Amino acid sequence: MASYILALDQGTTSSRAIVFDRAGQIAAKAQYPFPQIYPQAGWVEHDPMTIWDTERLAAAEAIRELPEGSIAGIGVTNQRETTIVWDKATGQPVYNAIVWQCRRTAELCEELKRQGLEERIVSTTGLLIDAYFSGTKIRWILDNVPGARQRAERGELLFGTVETWLIWKLTGQHVTDYSNASRTMLFDIHRLCWDEELCRLLQIPACMLPRPVENSAVYGTVQPGIPGLETLAGVPVCAGDQQAALFGQACFHPGEAKNTYGTGCFTLMNVGAEPVRSRAGLVSSVAWSVGGRTTYALEGSVFNGGSTIQWLRDELRLVDSAPECDRLAESVESSGGVVVVPAFTGMGAPYWDMYARGAILGITRGTGRAHIARAVLECIAYQVTDLMLAMRQDAGCDITALRADGGASVSDILMQMQADLLRIPVDRPAMVETTAFGAASLAGLACGLWRDTEELAALRRSQRVFLPQRPQADCDDEYRLWKKAVSRACHWAE
Repeated sequence: MASYILALDQGTTSSRAIVFDRAGQIAAKAQYPFPQIYPQAGWVEHDPMTIWDTERLAAAEAIRELPEGSIAGIGVTNQRETTIVWDKATGQPVYNAIVWQCRRTAELCEELKRQGLEERIVSTTGLLIDAYFSGTKIRWILDNVPGARQRAERGELLFGTVETWLIWKLTGQHVTDYSNASRTMLFDIHRLCWDEELCRLLQIPACMLPRPVENSAVYGTVQPGIPGLETLAGVPVCAGDQQAALFGQACFHPGEAKNTYGTGCFTLMNVGAEPVRSRAGLVSSVAWSVGGRTTYALEGSVFNGGSTIQWLRDELRLVDSAPECDRLAESVESSGGVVVVPAFTGMGAPYWDMYARGAILGITRGTGRAHIARAVLECIAYQVTDLMLAMRQDAGCDITALRADGGASVSDILMQMQADLLRIPVDRPAMVETTAFGAASLAGLACGLWRDTEELAALRRSQRVFLPQRPQADCDDEYRLWKKAVSRACHWAE
C-alpha cells in the first residue's frame, strides 16, 4: 500500500529528498550539495542541470530501501525566485539559473521605478520592485543571451522557477503553483493569473510562462526511464510551494507566524482569505490555494541568514562548523559592541536596499573571534526582529508566538536570542524539516494520504519553547545599535 510521501526540497546550497510516513515522521532522507557560481560581484548563479542531477540523486537515495509502490505522491518545495529559461524541444537551459540573491538587475529595477510602475506592481502582485524577484531576471536573460528573445517570441523557450523546472523534468508538464507564481512580479494575486500588461511592460512573452495551478492537485505523473527513479514511474506529482513551511508548521489560522532560518530567513504570517497591503516594507503573497480556497500571507525576506554562518566558516575560516560557532558565541557574555551587518547581496525587507553591503562595526583591539561569532548569530536574530516588528505594524494585531524551523533553528543560543528580542515565546518543533513537510502535506492532501488540515495540525509537536530571559532594556539597547549599524551599511555600493 502506498503510505509515504516524497518531498523534494531544492534549496539554495543543496538538493534534498525526504520521505514522510502517515504520522509525519521522517522515514528516509538524502542530501547533495552543489556549487555556487559568482561570475561578478553581486551576481549569483547555479547550473540548472546540476540542480536536476543532485535532486534526482537525492530522491533515488531516499527511496532506495522502500518497497516499490509505497510512494503515494510527490511534493516539491524550492528556492523561489531563482530563474531558469530552457529550450522547449531539447530541455537544455539557455543560461545558468539566476539565483534569487543575484543583484545584476538592480539598474533595471531603478528604471522601472523611474517609469512610475511601483504602484502598479505593488497593487497587482503584492511585491515591491526589486532585483530579488523573477521578472527582471527573465528580462535580463532575454536581453543578454544571443537569440533568446527571438526564440522566446517564437514559443521555443520556457521559463520557470525551480519547482517548475523540476516538475517539467519529472512529468513533462509546464506548470507553476500560485505561491511561486506570486514571486515573479508578473502575477495578479487577486485574479490568480498572469498579468498581460505587466508582461508587456517588462517585455516578457507570455507564451514562455508556465500554467498557474493550485498548490495541492495532481500536476502529472513521473515519466518512465528517469535514471534512479524508475520505481517512481506513474507516481503523481501533486504539490508545489515555497511558503510550504507556513503550512508545515500548521499555521492554518490568521495571525499565526513562522520563520525559517535557512540560507536566508523567511518570516510569514497567515492573514486569511484576503491579501493585506503592507505599509512597512513587507510583501503580500499567496500562501497556498487548496480546494478552491486561497490563503494569503504577509512575508519578509532576509537575504543572508544561515549563509552568514557559512561565510564565517568558509570565507573567514573563523570556525570549522555551525556548532563551533554556537560554542564560541556562548563563551562570551556579549559581542563586546561588535555588530555584523550581512548585506552581502543587499538588504531585503523591510529596508529593500539593493546597494547595501556587508559590514563589521564596533571592532576594538580586544575583539576576538568569539565576539564575531556571537555577533553573527545576533545579526540573524536582529533581522528577524526587523521583520516581526513590521509584521505587527501591518497586521494590526499582536503575534503571540513565533514558530521556528530551518537548519539554523537547531541553535539553542540563536533561538534564545530571538525570544529575548521579540519578548514572545519561540516554538521549535520536534521535526524541524517543516518546509519539506509542508510540501509533503499538500501532496498528501491531494492524493488522499491525509484527510484535512485538522489531521495535519495534530501531527505537529513542540520540541522546545524558548521564553524571554534577558532584561528588555538590555535587548532594546543592543537592537538600537543594530539599527545604527544598518544605517552605516546602506547605500554603500554605487
